[in-house]
Amino acid sequence: MEKIAVFPGSFDPITKGHESVIRRALPLFDKLYIAIGINADKKESFFPIEKRLKWIKQVFANNSKIEVVTYQGLTVDFCKSIGASFILRGLRTSADFEYERAIAQTNRFLNNGIETVFMLTVPEYTPINSTIVREVLKYGGDASRFVPEGINLYE
Repeated sequence: MEKIAVFPGSFDPITKGHESVIRRALPLFDKLYIAIGINADKKESFFPIEKRLKWIKQVFANNSKIEVVTYQGLTVDFCKSIGASFILRGLRTSADFEYERAIAQTNRFLNNGIETVFMLTVPEYTPINSTIVREVLKYGGDASRFVPEGINLYE
């Protein structure tokens, strides 16, 4: 049976931390969907969905195991629709673990055929998250060191 995983997120924008988790997780799975969740109830995104899709596809352009998609609704429902048995999540801190554990347990209750796999962020990327990148940009700072090489946040 093919091992298919989903790495869900808003990726607004994708960070070096996201990229690191994805690259380190690739040997564990046959196929990995990077799934940008579209939440109709959430405020407008900082970067348009088209730009986020383009950036992520650009970062992983040479990897046939990766597919970049968007989805709406419950992540477990999306997983079921594509035949994924795993949800990949990155953990930076113990606070992340508490939050992600609750979601993983709920997902397991909703669909016990889907396992959540946690990967620790490498130490140098622990302080980086998309919210911080957006704040740096909002106040005119240079956030390019926090995102994968080749992404132009200012285009």
